[in-house]
Amino acid sequence: MFTFVSNLFYMKINTHHYVERSLSGRYINADHLKELLDKHSTHCDISVIGKSVLSEDIHFINVGSGAKKILMWSQMHGNESTTTKAIFDLLNMFSDNKNKIVQAVLANCTIGIIPMVSPDGARAYTRLNANQVDLNRDAQSLSQPESIALRKCFENFMPDYCFNLHGQRTIFSAGETNKSAIVSFLAPAQDEARSITPTRKIAMEVICKMNNHLQDHIPGHVGIYDDTFNINCVGDSFQALGVPTILFEAGHYPGDYMREKVRTLIFQSLWIGICYIALNEVKGVEEKAYFKIPQNKKLFYDIIVRNAKVKDDGETQNTDIAVQYKEQLVQGNIVFIPILEKICQLESFHGHREIDAQGGFLSLEQSEMLKEGSEIDFVRINQEKVQFNVETK
Repeated sequence: MFTFVSNLFYMKINTHHYVERSLSGRYINADHLKELLDKHSTHCDISVIGKSVLSEDIHFINVGSGAKKILMWSQMHGNESTTTKAIFDLLNMFSDNKNKIVQAVLANCTIGIIPMVSPDGARAYTRLNANQVDLNRDAQSLSQPESIALRKCFENFMPDYCFNLHGQRTIFSAGETNKSAIVSFLAPAQDEARSITPTRKIAMEVICKMNNHLQDHIPGHVGIYDDTFNINCVGDSFQALGVPTILFEAGHYPGDYMREKVRTLIFQSLWIGICYIALNEVKGVEEKAYFKIPQNKKLFYDIIVRNAKVKDDGETQNTDIAVQYKEQLVQGNIVFIPILEKICQLESFHGHREIDAQGGFLSLEQSEMLKEGSEIDFVRINQEKVQFNVETK
């Protein structure tokens, strides 16, 4: 048995070498995966485990031969594609039969992957499936074919661990800080009391090992997602069945609206988590360290304009404004539409982009008024135009 030392062990793997270049951006649907599934069929067992509402295939990828079984799934919500990119980066690593570390891990683990639970949702770039059902609230009803496919896969594969892969909005901070939650985790509750059970403790220990690695790269930017119990959620259901389950949430790295930097951090986290499980006995001894990771708070907007003056019914008011992007699929591309969310003092909030109006007057076109909920491509500050398009770094 190996002794796991996360940073030293991880440094032996150059994850950038394995990035799947054919997958990029935010819009990933089943068409993008066809050639990749063919490519990986040479070293993985790939099967179809079900059909979506609109009869698209739901694929299952099985790799490795070890006794410890890890089941992971992505794009249960079709507009959460970052973890799908990370999965195929991971599969590229698994295909490296010359890397002794990779091969040691695969000798100890069998890894089952559903890369896209909701192909219909992915094609439409929506959280819901084609029947307008949130699959992550269908774990008990099993009213949808995608939910049934995932549950049958869970029952047939009989995993020792589950990785539930999602993406989260740009609104989240890591605790009460001005640091965005770039990556978030959760060891879901398995009862209403949110008891700290042995099953949860095992998931917590793996999370702590991944967090230790991430703190070297994004210090202070890791959060813990809300652990309110909901038996209708898949992660809570599988945890309640006694299988240590970990929620991964790919969040917002400053300037990374295409989520390419976050994709790499998720890939690295998956690798760290898998290595730790494969090469160690997980005893559930990191409970205290887990609870030191800050809980997510909703303290961010995409843009905040501060210290502005606006005219309302002839009166001049000092205020801030907050802008949040709405993601919309347009001809195969994701467009970020700026929406005016708040007109008020926002001293308790942070913007991924901050603009200081320095007491200048905010205005739109002559006939337009600032109105919450409206699309707002720009403002003028003392007649100088300030665009609200997505900025990347």
